[in-house]
Amino acid sequence: MKIVKINTKNIQRHLKGLRRSSSLSDPKLESTTKKIVDDVKKNGDKALFKYTKRFDKVSLTKRTIKVTAKEIEHAQSQVSRKLRADLNTAARRIREFHKHKLPHESMYKDKLGNELGWLIRPVERAGLYVPGGKAAYPSTVLMTAIPAKVAGVEELVLVTPCPNGELNPAVLVAASIAGVDSIYKVGGAQAVAALAYGTESVPKVDTIVGPGNIYVTIAKKLVFGEVDIDMIAGPSEVLIVSDASTPASWVAADLLAQAEHDEMAVPLLVTTSLDFGKEVSKEVSKQLALLSRKKIAGEAVKSQGRIFVVRDINQAVDLANALAPEHLELCIKNPKAILKKIKNAGAIFLGGMSTESFGDYMAGPSHVLPTGGAARFSSPLSVYDFLRMPSVISISKKGFDQLSDSVMNLAYSEELEAHALSVKVRK
Repeated sequence: MKIVKINTKNIQRHLKGLRRSSSLSDPKLESTTKKIVDDVKKNGDKALFKYTKRFDKVSLTKRTIKVTAKEIEHAQSQVSRKLRADLNTAARRIREFHKHKLPHESMYKDKLGNELGWLIRPVERAGLYVPGGKAAYPSTVLMTAIPAKVAGVEELVLVTPCPNGELNPAVLVAASIAGVDSIYKVGGAQAVAALAYGTESVPKVDTIVGPGNIYVTIAKKLVFGEVDIDMIAGPSEVLIVSDASTPASWVAADLLAQAEHDEMAVPLLVTTSLDFGKEVSKEVSKQLALLSRKKIAGEAVKSQGRIFVVRDINQAVDLANALAPEHLELCIKNPKAILKKIKNAGAIFLGGMSTESFGDYMAGPSHVLPTGGAARFSSPLSVYDFLRMPSVISISKKGFDQLSDSVMNLAYSEELEAHALSVKVRK
């Protein structure tokens, strides 16, 4: 891994070489994706089936696009009892966490007797995108569907690619555990468009959540406004802050856990010790040789991997806040002592035992997190992504009498005469 010594306050200069989300604005990719989205919007199932045959090599019809109860039952027999038990354990933990996060509606009266407040209302139908085929993630089913269920969403519609007609049985089992209502054998930008606009087979949803490849991500960006989306996600990333108190082998393993996602993953270490950084770099090379996905992980380490050497933990915190990483591991002796200084991160892992893998599978919070610096302004997927909070306003006679002139004055100042008149006729 490339070792970078930071001897300046200009931290941003050292982060410029990282390619974290540049492809999201690629005009050629966006043009290609827009053609697919527009085609599905205009032609519905006809276009959806055309692209599914082209990209996934499977011919679908209105009768075969939806996963049947028999297929889900068959999937149960293909997944080991141990894996089913682990999925159930993860589901319970995710459900418990998000129940704690549920907000509450409220009303209050101000001094003039006006009643003000907000309601909590879930969206009616949510679309879940889950990668399929070889890159299948049953954990993503749980991490997207369960927060939606806890929020009270009435209907969950899941889409997942079915390359060469093959369904991943663990994804179907996870969907059953999470309470997904319907599953469709489509993926890619065409599936996002189907969820956003509806087709003869796939129902239109109110929000689309879940990770996907670059075409899926751009498609979500294009349909935002027609529906809500969770976030514009880029390559996975981890930043580990270490004071050399956590074994180098642990830190190296955590870096590789992100690197194996894809070639564009971003594995980063910031440490106060140059010697420790060199030790971690050696460990990464050693462990990399043993991985089945060493070609993918190796490319990520080579192109995006960095070890930043800083003067102290405070500078490490400055770097973390500037980067706003998806995953932030604080592998230091007393991580809680600096927690209040952390401003920007998707998920924060405290201490050497808190490997990011627990966040991916079993801890409870969703692993769908902001990437590419988006943690500066956005949050992890949660019940909030499936809730609306309409305001409630009830004006009392006393409130009207005391505030009406001010309302009229503000309306006139903006040259909105009818606004003022709607108050005046009530006086």
